[in-house]
Amino acid sequence: MQLLKTNTKQKTLKELLAGADAVLIGAGAGLSASAGFTYSGGRFERYFGDFKRKYGFHDMYSGGFYPYDTLEEYWAYWSRYIWINRYTDIPKPVYETLLRLVDGKDYFVLTTNVDHCFQKAGFDKKCLFYTQGDYGLWQCSKACHNKTYDNEKMVRQMTEEQKDMRVPAEIVPHCPVCGAPMTMNLRCDDTFVQDEGWYQAYGRYQDFLRRHQGVSVLYLELGVGMNTPGIIKFPFWQQVRQNPLANYVCINRGEAYVPHEIEKRSLCLDSDIGTVLEEFCSAEPGK
Repeated sequence: MQLLKTNTKQKTLKELLAGADAVLIGAGAGLSASAGFTYSGGRFERYFGDFKRKYGFHDMYSGGFYPYDTLEEYWAYWSRYIWINRYTDIPKPVYETLLRLVDGKDYFVLTTNVDHCFQKAGFDKKCLFYTQGDYGLWQCSKACHNKTYDNEKMVRQMTEEQKDMRVPAEIVPHCPVCGAPMTMNLRCDDTFVQDEGWYQAYGRYQDFLRRHQGVSVLYLELGVGMNTPGIIKFPFWQQVRQNPLANYVCINRGEAYVPHEIEKRSLCLDSDIGTVLEEFCSAEPGK
């Protein structure tokens, strides 16, 4: 792997964007973290200090996998989690800045993030593929049928009515088909429901790839780590290698690298994503 450094990142990124016929954005958790959706530290303490004191976990991810004794407590935790990470505004305008960056371009977004920030920032819904689910959707925990359910109304009620880290038993959600408890529509095991909307988005992504074979595509990878590299990172590397007109940009603090086979057509920036994007847009006239 090669870590590339540059003192002319603005010029280089500008040139790569200007020369691209299309932009394929691959976004991971690092993008939302740059925008302020952090899952530990002060933000965790503010919203989940009571759970931390009772159970001893120190971040939101750990709390999401904790084996709570009751569904009332499980949904007290998850309703807060969903509300702050799906329905509240993200602290920093990183996604809006990214949209300004690709404004007017033929773009598509492939993301493992499930916080819906792209759509809230104004990205075209038809240009988004959320591969791993959506905090705003529930499904049957037994996956007895291939349908998901919007949860905003119920999540709001749960956050408002919970007491002592429990929601009222009568509002615990159950599957309308088989009666099993509902769960999050998040890919964590083989019960993940890929509903009609998921397959439609997958089809649009595949169509984007087909339409841009052999043309100048900028693969813009933002905050993608090595938890699930087979979804974004490895396919991006492979597609760039196969297309001599393609270029690759990776912005990721601490994890900006590229295989040597494509390093001459790559730019890797070991920096905060929001800072790089804002500097670039601020330097662009009329942006």
